[in-house]
Amino acid sequence: MKITWLGHASFRIEIADAVLLIDPWLTGNPSFPDDRRAEALAGATHILITHGHFDHTAELDEIARETKATICAIPEIGTVAEAMGYAVIDFNKGGTIDAAGAAVTMVNAVHSSSIATKDGVIYGGTESGFMISGEGHTIYVSGDTDVMADMEWMGDFYKPDIGILCAGGHYTMGMAAAAYAAKRFFDFKTVIPCHYKTFPALAQSAQPLIDGLPGVDVKTPAVMDVLTF
Repeated sequence: MKITWLGHASFRIEIADAVLLIDPWLTGNPSFPDDRRAEALAGATHILITHGHFDHTAELDEIARETKATICAIPEIGTVAEAMGYAVIDFNKGGTIDAAGAAVTMVNAVHSSSIATKDGVIYGGTESGFMISGEGHTIYVSGDTDVMADMEWMGDFYKPDIGILCAGGHYTMGMAAAAYAAKRFFDFKTVIPCHYKTFPALAQSAQPLIDGLPGVDVKTPAVMDVLTF
């Protein structure tokens, strides 16, 4: 299994027979090197969207067209994608889909969701995260969220060993809060922070997360570094 950070909240996860793109946003993403776009998108089978904000969906149309990957999202976002003519699997919280051998379950998050269109801002359903299982691992992709009580049962029920956690603060939980959530609700072996360093308002260092999780392998890869599990 391979996990590649594409900058901000975007990831590429190669698991089972799937190549999953999580909230892919490349063009306009200050963290992403434009000359590595083809490498980031190569072989994509599914695009997973956590919510509708621009830094998660601004390139959905372009990337879906380039990759022909199936878009997997909450029904409100799925409806928008279907209207664009793309293959869609719409599901909702508690639902699990098969993504080329990887089991993807949509779980709760606490944030907001809307989609900017040429006709104005429209309702984007509700924000979500994902539990992704395959190859002996379960990955918790938090999506944009604050700490929430639901994390307690989610950690107990799904038992993820890898956490991809938003941790930049301002729009989501910050580094210290993410460390608290990881200790309080989960038993991660590995944590990967995201949604940080992209803009001045966000945390620029993951050190508070690292300091707050002794004994946990907190990985802070450079953009396009490949983590192998």
